[in-house]
Amino acid sequence: MTGSARIERVVTSGTFSLDGGTWEVDNNVWLIGNDSDVLVVDAAHDAAAIMAAAGARRVVAIVCTHAHNDHIDAAPELARLSGAPIMLHPDDRVLWDMTHPGVVPDRDLTDGDCLTVAGVELWVHHTPGHAPGAVCLYAPQLNALFSGDTLFQGGPGATGRSYSDFGTIIGSIRDRLLTLPPETVVYTGHGDTTTIGAEAPHLDEWLARGH
Repeated sequence: MTGSARIERVVTSGTFSLDGGTWEVDNNVWLIGNDSDVLVVDAAHDAAAIMAAAGARRVVAIVCTHAHNDHIDAAPELARLSGAPIMLHPDDRVLWDMTHPGVVPDRDLTDGDCLTVAGVELWVHHTPGHAPGAVCLYAPQLNALFSGDTLFQGGPGATGRSYSDFGTIIGSIRDRLLTLPPETVVYTGHGDTTTIGAEAPHLDEWLARGH
C-alpha cells in the first residue's frame, strides 16, 4: 500500500533579492504525494531539507510557482539529488536566468496543464501579476490551491518591484482564483494558509488600497 495522498510543509529560510535589495525570508515548500511518490512545489533555499522530507519517495517533479530567487534557489541542486524535472512557466525565464544563468528548466508549464501525483490531479492556472510567469496549482481532490506568491492570507502578493503589476495580479486573483469553491484551502508561498472564502470578500478593499 502506498497510502492516500497528503500535503506536507517544509519551512526553509534564506534571502530574497531583486532590484538591488535583499531581504530575509521564510518560505513554504509544499510536498504533495503518498508513501511512494511526491511532487515538490517551490524548491526554496535548502535542497537537503527538502530531500529529507521526501525521504525514500520518488520526487516526480519540482514545480516553480514563479522564478523569484527565494522560490527557485535550491531547484537545480534538488533536481540533481532527486533526478526530478524542473517545471516553470516560460514567461518567468527572465527572472530564472537572473539566479541560474546557463541552467534551463526541463519543462514549460502552460495554463491548463494537468500534473498528476499519487492519483491526484494538479491543474495549472497561469496567474501573472506578482511575476509574469506566476502559476497556481489547483488540486480539487485535495480541496487545495497552491498559490505561490499570488494570494496570501490578507491579500495579493507584492507588486512594487520589477516584472510585477498590481492590476494584473488583481485580475488573476479575481478571474482565476476567487471563482474556485470557497472552502478551497490556499497553501501560500509564505506564512499561514487561508481559504478562498475568507479572501474573496476583501477584493474591493485590495482595489481601494492599490499596491
